[in-house]
Amino acid sequence: MIVVFLGPPGAGKGTQALRVSEKYGLPMVSTGDMLREAVAAGSALGAKVKSIMESGDLVDDETMAAVVEDRLGQPDCSDGVVLDGYPRTAPQAQTLDPLLARIDMGSVGLVIMLDVPEGEVVRRISGRRSCPGCGSNFHLTFQPPTTEGVCDQCGGDLIQRADDKEDVVRERLSVYRRMTEPLVDYYRQRGVLAEIEGSGTVEEIFSRVDAVMAEAMSS
Repeated sequence: MIVVFLGPPGAGKGTQALRVSEKYGLPMVSTGDMLREAVAAGSALGAKVKSIMESGDLVDDETMAAVVEDRLGQPDCSDGVVLDGYPRTAPQAQTLDPLLARIDMGSVGLVIMLDVPEGEVVRRISGRRSCPGCGSNFHLTFQPPTTEGVCDQCGGDLIQRADDKEDVVRERLSVYRRMTEPLVDYYRQRGVLAEIEGSGTVEEIFSRVDAVMAEAMSS
């Protein structure tokens, strides 16, 4: 089965996708993983991807589709895959369908949309703090340091990444909505979209995800 995870930044897509991968024995493939693997392979396609990335440009849809086709055509994906971060737009989804047909993988069987209120997303992301010295990560709400602003591990000053600041997070969410709403509609019309409440503990969210996975796998 081809499973696609959708959701705003900070929704926990990667965490839930990994859990589905582990329970159902399907490889989890993220956009970043595919691009890194393509570059590491040293192929002509990998060289093209490397050149684009080194120039600071975004990988275009046509090149990304070639990367996806190359990855999904590998033996470990023969029984299905969990996609995290692809497709991101309706045009990418429309490209994915014939791509899957070319490599005899059928079509997307389930799209899991993690629905998290904007305020919750902002709280999750803007509360992140990291230590540039040792790389430790904290969260003001979920994993606060013992002393505010000080790393528990090395005593260094904790920082907030620029793209974790509230105004930046809200802009990222605005961009996400513009790009993803047509994609959500596309999969809803195809009858493969499952919208799941993305608030709660990791275990609570996974119980909801697992329920729709089990139903999809049995149908």
